[in-house]
Amino acid sequence: QLVESGGGSVQEGGSLKPSCEASGYTYSSYCMGWFRQAPGKEREGVASIYYNRGGPTFYADSVKGRLTISRDSANNTLYLQMNSLKPEDTAIYFCAARDSVFCVNPPQLDQYNIWGQGTQVTVS
Repeated sequence: QLVESGGGSVQEGGSLKPSCEASGYTYSSYCMGWFRQAPGKEREGVASIYYNRGGPTFYADSVKGRLTISRDSANNTLYLQMNSLKPEDTAIYFCAARDSVFCVNPPQLDQYNIWGQGTQVTVS
């Protein structure tokens, strides 16, 4: 099970750090990713990480340099540090787990088999 938290509403240029707590699994053998879905748009992959090693990481061009994916393996938690936020970052953000030690990038929905419920991020 994956449970996201830490979304919210910020002004343009602000920061947020959503988190994703994992339970019921040992995610050391998984690839983990963050996806987002804006109103009226398809869900897209924005970042991924080899959970066991804490890297390498992948970022979509639209977020590169502004978003950082990381994990705290001791607490079984995945993070997405979001800086310099833009209105176009407004979306529901989902964390997901792929039952493989390999990340295939860019992240695609059908590659991930465990999903959280999402957390809303609004930038105005």
